[in-house]
This record gives sequence, structure tokens and C-alpha cells, in this order.
Amino acid sequence: MPPEWSSSSPDLLLAIDRSSGRPLRAQLEHALRDAIRNGRLELGERLPSSRELARALGLSRGLVQECYAQLLAEGYLVTRPGSATRVAAGAATAPPATARPQTGAPRMLADFRCGVPDLRSFPVRDWTRAMREAASGMPTEEFDYGDPRGTRALREVLAGYLRRVRAAAADPDHIVVCNGYAQGVGLALRALADTGVRTVAFENPGSPATVAAAATAAGMRAVPVPVDEHGIDVRALAATDARAVLVTPAHQWPTGVALAPERRLALIEWARDRSAYILEDDYDAEFRYDREPVGVLQGLEPHRVIGLGTVSKSLAPALRIGWMVCPPDLAESLAEQKLRSDRGTPGLDQHALAGLIESGRFDRHLRRMRATYAARRAALLAALSEHAPKVPVTGLAAGFHAVAHLPADTDEKHVIAAARARQVGLYGMSSCRASHSDTPAQLILGFGNVSERGIAAGIAAIGDLLTGRPKGRSPGWAGTKDLPAPPTP
Repeated sequence: MPPEWSSSSPDLLLAIDRSSGRPLRAQLEHALRDAIRNGRLELGERLPSSRELARALGLSRGLVQECYAQLLAEGYLVTRPGSATRVAAGAATAPPATARPQTGAPRMLADFRCGVPDLRSFPVRDWTRAMREAASGMPTEEFDYGDPRGTRALREVLAGYLRRVRAAAADPDHIVVCNGYAQGVGLALRALADTGVRTVAFENPGSPATVAAAATAAGMRAVPVPVDEHGIDVRALAATDARAVLVTPAHQWPTGVALAPERRLALIEWARDRSAYILEDDYDAEFRYDREPVGVLQGLEPHRVIGLGTVSKSLAPALRIGWMVCPPDLAESLAEQKLRSDRGTPGLDQHALAGLIESGRFDRHLRRMRATYAARRAALLAALSEHAPKVPVTGLAAGFHAVAHLPADTDEKHVIAAARARQVGLYGMSSCRASHSDTPAQLILGFGNVSERGIAAGIAAIGDLLTGRPKGRSPGWAGTKDLPAPPTP
């Protein structure tokens, strides 16, 4: 289908060489024929009016009208009374474009992809209203590049919100707005590299690919540190030469454990003793069910913790808005890194988010989503209880993913492949381990973007697979060996 540019006359790029000695009408006819033959102008596409094309090319309107009349006679163009001149059917001689292959995945019965919120619940009306209010209320100077740290309005609102909800020691002057979590990590590591930090540690299991990529870009080495039922092993961390560590203390990704109180204090003590920095990803802090709220580490040691947060889980990843709550001695360096990277996050979106939070509509959306995810969590537990009752599940105290612990003789990759054949998307713990080992076999079941009905149908379709099977057996084989329940996080 040809593009419809608008009710006004569309622009068209054509080359006219007045020094060639060739008649201008002949040049214009040749240029239009070529544009139609090679597909630059598609079947049915509207051409500029003779008046507009004449003005754009510096030609007389009569010459353009004569050219159009000639191409109409040759069958290249077609026109109707009261309608624009368009490319005629069959005018193009170029071979038709090959149909593009389908790139989208086949429709799934259920896709338990983790880290994705309920995209259907994005508050479109609230966001549209916030954008409209921001666009109409922004001072003229705010449409300039602005402060690389982000708009003052959003930084002030974020500081107040984080102090109120996460017990953060947030100062608007020490907040840098960024384009999501990955950019925040990259900016932080580059700023730390400038201070002489050469090694960054990360939780294992965790996000090895993300951290490794950011560390490499910053000229650093990334080392894994094990996580147990109490969170990151601080003693193991102290045995490395790292002077920075990336942690998810509120709801560890992906095991779901919370960093134990004694580990929190030990981690802060490690940072102070080593003059090191903690990159705190406040992952899933907005959504908790069976756990009392715990404030951020940054509130306990603002001089040694870089607090990272985004709206990717609370609203939607597409917004690409995040923030860093910076130690005072790093705030200027991080702002400079942001300036070098992209000059700043889109200002209109920042004003809209500030308005959404300040109006209370953001809090209202979070309350609604907590109820939604709690219901889906219950649906997942009910489905597993019915179809795979001997498979232990952990990590459900917060967030919208769970960890299913498969029997010891289960081949994680085979279970995932067999589930895919049944149109159910499953994802293994192996991708979160630094070694990529698939032992022990565990699945990360994200339920944020799956309806209750989809959860029930998906688990019903793969319940026999979750009971485990020896390597090499057929995907439909259901084992009988039970897995002892792991420690409850």
C-alpha cells in the first residue's frame, strides 16, 4: 500500500541539470519515468501538484503540466477529477519486491519470559495526559538540550519519591537521569574506571552478559561472586580484587532471595574498607507480597553506593527512562559521562514522568499492578500444584518471576526445547550463570506478561516435562525422582 503523506502536497526529490543543454521538460519526464520504473514511486502513490513541483524545481507550472500530460498519455500516471495525480497500475517495470519472511515468533500458548511487565496494563490514558500536560506547560527554554543530569523537575520529584518510598538519601543535585538500566551501568563503570577501578564483581547467577559488556566497554575485568540463600557471599567478594560490585539486594536477580541484614552491613563495611563502590540495582522493589519493605543500601551509605532504578518494570521498557542516585564525589563525573554519551534523556518524557508521579497516578498504577501480579502469582502456584506438585518453587516473595527447581536428572535444555514444541516459552537458569552450566536444572518462570488463563494453560501443557527426565529420553517422558526442596529464600 502506498504511503499517504497528508492532505497537503508531498515533497519529491528530482534532479534537474540546467547546464546540460538538455531541455528541462525532457529531463523532468525522464526523472519521473525512472522514479516510477525503479520503484521510488510506488503504485498508487500521490505526486506533488503541478504548482508545488514547479515551485520546488524552479520551473514554470505550464512545463510541469505538459510533463504530467505526457506521462498520463504513456500510462505512467493516472488522475481523476478532484483527485491528485498518482502512479498508474502496471507503470513500474522493476520486479516486485520479495515478500519479507515472517520475523515474529509463532503465537505461543504461554511465554514465561522474565523481566517483562504486563504490557497490556500500561496506563495509556494517564501517560497521554501527562505528555499533553508536559508539552503545554514546559517553559520554552526546556525544549533546548538542557542539563545532562536530566530536567530539574524530574530530579526533584524522583528525590522526593525515593526518599518517601525507598528510604534513599536522594539529593536532586546528585541524580542523573539515563536511558534505562543498561546505560546506567555503562555510565557508572566508565566513571569508576576514571577513578582507577579495574575490576567489577557481579552476582552469580545474575546478569553476566550485561555486566561483561559494560565492563569491557569501560576497560574493566568482570568477576562472578556466588549467591546463596542469604544473597551475595561478601567473604567471596572480599577475596577478589574488585573495587566495585553490582548487586540486586531487594529481590536478587534471578534467584529471588533478599540480601540478609548481616550481609547488607558486611557489604557496606567492605565498600568502606576498600574504598570501593556498590552499584545497587533496586530490582523489583515496587512489587512485594510476603516480605516487609526494606530500604535501599544507598540510604545507609550514600557516599559508597550508586543507586540504579528504572520505570521498565513499573511502567514499560519502551519508555527508556532510568536514574542514578550518585555519591557526591561521582555526581559530576557521571553527568559528564552522560553528556558525552547522548547529551541527555528526552526532556518531554522526563516532564511527563515527573507529572505522572507528582499527580499520584503513578502510585495508583503501582497499586493496581501489585494486585494483578499477586493474582498471577497465585495462578502459577495453583497450576504447578495441580500439574507438577513435586517441583519446588522459590523466589516468589516479590517481583513477577519464580524459580522452578527441576529433578536432578533433568536436562534443562531438552525441557525448554520440548516446551517450545508445545508452544510454551521456558527459560533456563543456565543463561544467568557465569559458566552457563545447566546444572542444577532450574527454570525462571516470568508471569508478568502472561494472563491467569495463559498461566494455567501453559503449565497444564508442560506439567509432565517439569517432573524431569534422564538425558537422551524422549521429551514426553516423565521421571519419578523427586528433588529435595531447596532452602526457602
